[in-house]
Amino acid sequence: MSLYGMMRTSVSGMAAQSSRLATTADNIANSDTTGYKRASTEFSSMIMPNTGRSYTSGGVTTTVINSISKQGIHKYTTSASDLAVDGNGFFVVQDPSGTNFLTRAGAFVPDGMGRLVNAGGFQLMAYEYGTAPTGGVGDYGGLVPVTIPQAGSDPEASTQGAYHGSLPSGATPVAAGDLPSANGASAQYTAKSSLVVYDTQGNQKTLDVYFTSTGPDSWEVSVFDRDDAATGGSFPYANGPLGTTTLNFNPDGTLAGAGTLALTVPNGAALNLDLSSLKQVGSEFKAIGEVNGHPATSVEKVEIGRDGTVYALYSDGTTLALYTIPLAEVPSPDRLTVLPGNVFTVSGDSGPVTIGRADSESRGSIVSGALENSNVDIAEELTDMIAAQRSYTANSKVFQTGSELMDVLVNLKR
Repeated sequence: MSLYGMMRTSVSGMAAQSSRLATTADNIANSDTTGYKRASTEFSSMIMPNTGRSYTSGGVTTTVINSISKQGIHKYTTSASDLAVDGNGFFVVQDPSGTNFLTRAGAFVPDGMGRLVNAGGFQLMAYEYGTAPTGGVGDYGGLVPVTIPQAGSDPEASTQGAYHGSLPSGATPVAAGDLPSANGASAQYTAKSSLVVYDTQGNQKTLDVYFTSTGPDSWEVSVFDRDDAATGGSFPYANGPLGTTTLNFNPDGTLAGAGTLALTVPNGAALNLDLSSLKQVGSEFKAIGEVNGHPATSVEKVEIGRDGTVYALYSDGTTLALYTIPLAEVPSPDRLTVLPGNVFTVSGDSGPVTIGRADSESRGSIVSGALENSNVDIAEELTDMIAAQRSYTANSKVFQTGSELMDVLVNLKR
């Protein structure tokens, strides 16, 4: 073995230990970085052809491996937009130029436009609710940025309503002059119900709905504005009925005819009340009404399910599903290419990406209000640092010895 060969080998050893120290430094620096995956330096010997009489040293080469498939522990927070993956999979994120990446760093916060962006400046991508594929897909088509609504919904006037249930077949009929539709002080009725409706500005209105038997298999339905009721909430109302209709029933108790009552909500829109589901039976009054419409609402909070469904909870108690956050997988996650910002992209060794629903098949679930810590063990890194330091020093001693021997050879000429 030549002295130059020995010195080159020791230099490769020092370079290898420098790479090992570099990965250790990165690991220690990112020990508190959300979703960071530990890097390690693997060594491989370089063997040169040798004869039986002399040995020619080769050296050592290194390969950096990232433990991407090893999950870090979860740290729980109070923010619903902080997300962690429990199991296999990656969030799909996008940079401002529109390029897609994979990440496990789920510290997302809304930006000025309501888009969920993590600390690296990447925005979370998802499917609009109801459009997510049932299985895995191999491309990023159909994904859109997750945008949390900053304002609530506009008011919606009540336009459709319905009553379901039954009217008593044995009710005593009321004389024509005393029917609610006559709006007299002596008005009588069989049963009374109420409906809460909304006008065009989202103001709440209460309607009194009277069901009155007028004879065998015949009923009158009259609707009044409760604000017009006399003192004590009784007849006569300040104004006549908003709408009145007659219901006729067949001998078997089913409704004969369309059974629709058209009326106009005060300061509101035309309201069609569907009564076709009512039946006449030999029991007490059991009818329940429902209408559409709602006041102006604001978004109280956002919830994200383990399957990735993003829900907006409004101030009126209603819930609306907005997005489905998918998870991406690759056959060999440890072979993904690591890029700045704690993101990954596919490589020739990682295999292709497949995107699908969270909490299904081999994909993990999404945990809201949690972040995945780095999978770095500080004690292990400090141990590796000491070992790398000793190895680097030993290689430098080999180089120093070779240098001294070279000095001896040079001095032989003198």
